[in-house]
Amino acid sequence: MCARGDEAVELVRELTQHGAHSVLECVGLEQALDTAVAISRPGGAIGRVGIPEHDTTPTGVAFWKNAAIAGGPAPVRAYIEELLPDVLEGRIEPGRVFDRTGSIEDVPDGYRAMNEREVLKFQIDL
Repeated sequence: MCARGDEAVELVRELTQHGAHSVLECVGLEQALDTAVAISRPGGAIGRVGIPEHDTTPTGVAFWKNAAIAGGPAPVRAYIEELLPDVLEGRIEPGRVFDRTGSIEDVPDGYRAMNEREVLKFQIDL
């Protein structure tokens, strides 16, 4: 089941009663962070790996819930030289994160499909 906003908050409350102990926000949109904060339980933790839509973080609700918010961009440069050749040569399968591929001209449709939850991630074929 896929839910957003108030619907997601209600679903998590039904499943957990008090909210989730740990929440991972991977989108970066303000709505995603607001939902992550709302579904976390008092004293919970929110990890952010999505590149933020804005340079600000709404901390008011998190403060009163005593919820921790942490995260940052992945240190890609620390691993790329070692891992990229293995991915390109097929020794490492990065998984099924990208479930639709297309050309640069297909990017608008790819983002629409991600927004409408038809695909998880869109990959641009070069």
